[in-house]
Amino acid sequence: MHRDAELHLAKADRVLARVIREVGPCTIRPRRNCPPYQSLVQAVAHQQLNGTAAQTILKRFIALFPGEQFPSPEAVVSAPDERLRSAGLSRAKTAAIKDIARQTTTGHVPTRRDAARLSDEELVARLTEIRGVGPWTVEMFLIFTLGRRDVLPVGDYGVRCGFAKAYGWRELPTPKELLAEGERWRPYRSIAAWYMWRVLDAK
Repeated sequence: MHRDAELHLAKADRVLARVIREVGPCTIRPRRNCPPYQSLVQAVAHQQLNGTAAQTILKRFIALFPGEQFPSPEAVVSAPDERLRSAGLSRAKTAAIKDIARQTTTGHVPTRRDAARLSDEELVARLTEIRGVGPWTVEMFLIFTLGRRDVLPVGDYGVRCGFAKAYGWRELPTPKELLAEGERWRPYRSIAAWYMWRVLDAK
């Protein structure tokens, strides 16, 4: 699926070429059946938590709304804050999730079809107006839900750590430095970021 990207990145960057050989093919697959609303709620739940803890809280959150595969925006808007917090959500995350739901009911959070018509920059500008949704949250949505191939989450700690490890930097690159270094990865910066995460995972 990402063969063209891997060939381009290997040709453009000698270090990344070695990483690609060692890690193997990129396995990013867009979550095509996941609406933007659901993706943003899940991303907020994952903020500042490891995957296991976030999944536990999400399961409790979903269980608060029996009969629904995932709680509808209307159900979340009408639910008392205390009920949502009983799943393990913090006050800040509860407020963020309720605002995502509210903004979905008004159409500010686009449908998947509408999101496909918007550029990365337009989606970042639009969605970061929502409470608790920052650039990182939107970038994860762009990469893993919409499958956008040229997103570089320069503020992501894992990407920065992976870069420093792969390229032998003693200090983590600043977001500005990483943005400059990543210019040679265009138009496949999402794929390059995925490989930086894999570098961090490697022993």
